[in-house]
Amino acid sequence: MNLTTAERLLAINREFYNRFGDSFSATRQRLQPGVKKILDSIQADDSVLDLGCGNGIFLRELVRRGHKAALLGVDFSLPLLRDAESAQGIIFCEVDLSQWTVDSGPLKVKAGWNVITMFATLHHIPSNEIRLNILRTVKTLLKPGGRFILSNWQFLNSAKLRSRIQAWDRVNINENDVDEGDYLLDWRSGGEGLRYAHQFSAEELLRLAEQAEMRVTDSFLSDGDGGNLGLYQIWVHNT
Repeated sequence: MNLTTAERLLAINREFYNRFGDSFSATRQRLQPGVKKILDSIQADDSVLDLGCGNGIFLRELVRRGHKAALLGVDFSLPLLRDAESAQGIIFCEVDLSQWTVDSGPLKVKAGWNVITMFATLHHIPSNEIRLNILRTVKTLLKPGGRFILSNWQFLNSAKLRSRIQAWDRVNINENDVDEGDYLLDWRSGGEGLRYAHQFSAEELLRLAEQAEMRVTDSFLSDGDGGNLGLYQIWVHNT
């Protein structure tokens, strides 16, 4: 994918989450079953960095459970961060993950985390190059032996969600300029919007992990009526 197309897709999602951040947050007031499973694996003394934290619901649940270590959430959407910042005991900051590179250094974030999470976020990042920049930066932020835990939307597993796929010409993008697995989906709550998402396979994520010099240690499906709308994985340093 060329840089122009990638920037256009990022702009579509920035516009969506800034315009619909409040209505989107209202639909994200409960943790998904897969996230609850991950919560049970996090120790009270694990420092946790949540990338694409949204309204902070995951970190807020850790606080409710009596978490003792540092908690940091980052997101680019100010409407979502406004909801998140009402939580006590957590630091939130505005960070555009698409601008992260190892060479430029992690923006506003120090290294040394036990756990880094990235729920329902990587699938909104276009192009293999930008994804790898983020994932390689994640590796630099983890402590040795630390875990990177991510989930990605499996919207093609749902007939209802497949019906929301829109033609690329709605946003003046040629379908030949996007990558296989890239889709444009509509949003129907609080107005009509459009956002970009990528459907990852387990094999595609495995290749990304290898390129980022990390190793997949666990992978499972969860969420939705069929229990298959979220693909969760745990990665560690490939030492």
